[in-house]
Amino acid sequence: MNKNRVVVTGMGVVSPNATGLDDFEKALRNGKSGIRFIPRLEELKFSCRIGGVPENFDKTWADYFGSEQSSCQNDNIGYASVAALEAWHDAGLSLPGDDDPADWDSGTIFGCGICGMETIASTVVPTVNAGKVRRLGSQVVERVMGSGTSAYVAGILGLGNQVTSNSSACSTGTEAIIDAVWRIRAGLAKRMVAGGAEGASPYTWGGFDSMRVLARKFNDQPEKGSRPMSGTACGFVPGAGAGALVLEDLETALARGAKIYAEITGAMLNCGGQRGGGSMTAPNPVGVQRCIKDAIRDAGITAEEIDLINGHLTATFADPYEVINWSTALNRGPDNFPYINSTKSMVGHCLGAAGAIETAAAILELHKGFIHPSVNCEDIHPKVESFGGRIARTCLDYPELKTIAKASFGFGDVNSCIIIQKYK
Repeated sequence: MNKNRVVVTGMGVVSPNATGLDDFEKALRNGKSGIRFIPRLEELKFSCRIGGVPENFDKTWADYFGSEQSSCQNDNIGYASVAALEAWHDAGLSLPGDDDPADWDSGTIFGCGICGMETIASTVVPTVNAGKVRRLGSQVVERVMGSGTSAYVAGILGLGNQVTSNSSACSTGTEAIIDAVWRIRAGLAKRMVAGGAEGASPYTWGGFDSMRVLARKFNDQPEKGSRPMSGTACGFVPGAGAGALVLEDLETALARGAKIYAEITGAMLNCGGQRGGGSMTAPNPVGVQRCIKDAIRDAGITAEEIDLINGHLTATFADPYEVINWSTALNRGPDNFPYINSTKSMVGHCLGAAGAIETAAAILELHKGFIHPSVNCEDIHPKVESFGGRIARTCLDYPELKTIAKASFGFGDVNSCIIIQKYK
């Protein structure tokens, strides 16, 4: 069956180390960290007291929407709204008027990992427990429902096609992009805004701290805390933000003369079924490898064509196993392995937003011809030391970059992988 080609025509980013594409690109090139000490985590006696949170977001909201952040929103929805609006404008699209009809050809799949947790914990629970239900207001449901993220984006952009929010743990953002790609391929939409968002909240991060999977040894050196592929990695740094892509079928993009950042040529989702070593918190290696191989097959390329891997790479015990899974899936050892990097080294693990922010980073690398560094991995983990020459630790100019593989792996043993290529 013929399928529509899908290209990226716009991007938007709200990230711990920068908001807006230009500043995000500079931050990536310079290895700038957005991880800072969070006093609230110290007050709450977290073991991990650092995190990646977008700075001065109230001002950012006002810059984009002309007023202080609305009280009917939370950070999760706010981050998504800004990222989506930036992506829409970046794609050269205009906003509809209040009296205009819905755009029936355009939709959104915009996910989150743990939606509305701050609102639930700080507003809903104490207000209900105090017997003051009527004081919750008429908009609290909008702030806590899982689809609130996509609903707000649809309202801002006037979208009339599919509007939904997905949730698949750390794989959420990448999965949203894949689902949107498949919808356009099938001819069910001409354009989709795809992405993921996550608010910053100790109520979201507390469970991870209890599991002892967060970094706790670098509270006095926040920028050194996120250490993917490092021998001294001690857990991931929690983060927050949003990433958004405007995806279009090629014919529609060309017809309106849109700039094209890249083409999504391959996409695959699967689950390891929590078998073969997989569990709620650990991936089945066969599932990971199958996902990578099937994405490559979907793209119609060979494994040897991949120039760069933007990995999941969280700075936990799983990093060496991920590198080995990539090596096995690609059948490429240390001598001919692609370059590999981790955006999380600069922004932390943004949970439901991670895959979308990192995909935007990968597309910027492809479009501008560079490979951003993975910071804090001077001491490569002993299990993958032989791959050290392919781990980008400084920014590399790479104008011949043509093909990037981006993957995300999440709790529940879920996997997602996309193949991003220069548009031909």
